[in-house]
Amino acid sequence: MTDTTSRLLALLSLLQTPREWPGSELAHRLQVSPRTIRRDMERLRELGYPVEATMGADGGYRLAAGTAMPPLLLDDEEAVAIAVGLRTAAKNTVHGIEEASVRAMAKLEQVLPSRLRHRVTALSTAMVPLTLSDEPTSVDPEVLTTLAKTISGHERVRFVYRSATGEDTNRLVEPYHLIPTGRRWYLLAHDDARTDWRVFRVDRVTEPWPTGARFTPRRPPTEDPTDYVKQTLFSLAPTYQAVATLHAPIDDITRRLGPQADLEPLDDHSCLLRSHTDTLEWLAFRLIQLGCEFDVHEPTELRRYLADLGARITRSTAVAG
Repeated sequence: MTDTTSRLLALLSLLQTPREWPGSELAHRLQVSPRTIRRDMERLRELGYPVEATMGADGGYRLAAGTAMPPLLLDDEEAVAIAVGLRTAAKNTVHGIEEASVRAMAKLEQVLPSRLRHRVTALSTAMVPLTLSDEPTSVDPEVLTTLAKTISGHERVRFVYRSATGEDTNRLVEPYHLIPTGRRWYLLAHDDARTDWRVFRVDRVTEPWPTGARFTPRRPPTEDPTDYVKQTLFSLAPTYQAVATLHAPIDDITRRLGPQADLEPLDDHSCLLRSHTDTLEWLAFRLIQLGCEFDVHEPTELRRYLADLGARITRSTAVAG
């Protein structure tokens, strides 16, 4: 193998196998001299790959953990597995990795060969996630990927947007941020036709089409885009703030709800939860699924809803004498 670039790629592919490679074996596989292998190892180190060498007659080489993430070489099966996993993580909003999943998915799918892209799409289509809500809020990974690419490239994008009343409108926007909220994804964008900032639910976005037209980023409406999205959502729909005492240690509740939950310790065995949402049903489900006793302080509507729900459950389980 005489071409240096091709040889380095082949060498890197071998080193990414978790084992130590004798220099003589690498030289034999690549049909070069041990001296060439040593020079190639130095080239890989210069490129940022943490290659470790061991002493001995032949000398051994392996990749070690470094301080930065160098480029990886993936075979077909590995690339498909990672792409499907990223799509699943992005679509089902695993707390803390949603945005990173979409960024990685956009980068990976941009370089996937068409044959692998078809396999990823087929697998993703065949997978049916189990949801615990009747509300259809799942997001098409293709839509997320397209929006992520236009955001990173400062590229205007067209799409069809369905309003809460079911009306479809064509939009041309400058996309800025994708923001997951746990149940839904939102797009913060500047709407060209309305000359104003808008927040779009991504599950209502269809047929996204990058225009190829670049734009100069504007000054965002607020320093923190999540604050703007939160304020917009609260202004568009009735919201409820739940305040409840949870009879469980705060560490247990944090493991269930995640570090973003608004919790305040009361003592070693209880904590106070504050939670905002737009439906009483979601608040009730959030409390019930914690698996602990709780006291609802507000709102009154939530206490009434839970009382009615409890009464219906009791009636449904009653056995006639």
